[in-house]
Amino acid sequence: MDRTERFYKIQKMLSDRKLVTTEQFLKELEISRATFRRDLEYLRDRLGAPIAWDSDLGGYVLQNTPGENLSALPGLWLNEFEIHSLLSVIELLRSIDPEGLIGSQVNPIRERLEKLLEKGDYSAREVSRRIRVTTLARRNTPTKFFEVVAHGLLARKRLQITHYGRQDNQLTEREISPQRLVYYRDNWYLDAFCHNKDDLRTFGMDALEAVTLLDKPAVSIEEADLRAELESGYGIFAGTKHQIAKLKFSPFRARWVAREVWHPDQKGEIQDDGSFVLSIPYSDERELLLDILRQGADVEVLGPKPLRDAIKTRLMATMKIYD
Repeated sequence: MDRTERFYKIQKMLSDRKLVTTEQFLKELEISRATFRRDLEYLRDRLGAPIAWDSDLGGYVLQNTPGENLSALPGLWLNEFEIHSLLSVIELLRSIDPEGLIGSQVNPIRERLEKLLEKGDYSAREVSRRIRVTTLARRNTPTKFFEVVAHGLLARKRLQITHYGRQDNQLTEREISPQRLVYYRDNWYLDAFCHNKDDLRTFGMDALEAVTLLDKPAVSIEEADLRAELESGYGIFAGTKHQIAKLKFSPFRARWVAREVWHPDQKGEIQDDGSFVLSIPYSDERELLLDILRQGADVEVLGPKPLRDAIKTRLMATMKIYD
């Protein structure tokens, strides 16, 4: 057990039992008294952990300030996912209009997150300089629309929206019941029940041309139904009528794709020649087409035939540009 694991174990023991003796620590952590003493000093002095000795009870306790939870030990012992999550949240909060209503409220939250980094062995500035979280093809959403949508979402009110459809280059008026906001591939989307279509729809927040809050109660969809309808397809596109895309990646590209997650229900198999066959469900081919085309000559669509034909049509149209 390394030092980081011991820190978490010490915190958990104190949180679960309220009082822990020295002998209990030594036995469960399997360390010497000298090591335990060094760990305790580091937790108290470097990380500010409120661990105190209670002479009356004969053990260690957490002394939390009233109204504030200090039992969670801060510090920089973060794994890959935690570093990405923490820095992503900080960058997201920084991007909020600092002069706006929300920006002024979240600045203290961002500052506290940055202090989490300061509590560890390295400064927040050093972490931000050495570890970068970058975005690609991010589309801006007008702040005024975002605020109205968020209010309707949480207040459970319907919205009247003007939506720009990129597929047909048309504006449409919709009355919707917002269900949830989704941050996906560096862009915001709104899952909603569309009363005009009598069905669930996903709208790109950047495609909203106008938003009005209506004095009508929103229809609420059960979370399980939302997941079944909106999360079972491929990418951001919804649908429960699935097909299985079968993609064969070259031995070279397989070195990367074999470790990637394209869909929670995917299946993959390494072939004898080193190639990799990936099977993924999809209900709408649009986003899947783009992801396949990004692989260039390192992938072949084995099936179904309509998907293979769609890729062939796209490639032939591309070739005409360069002929």
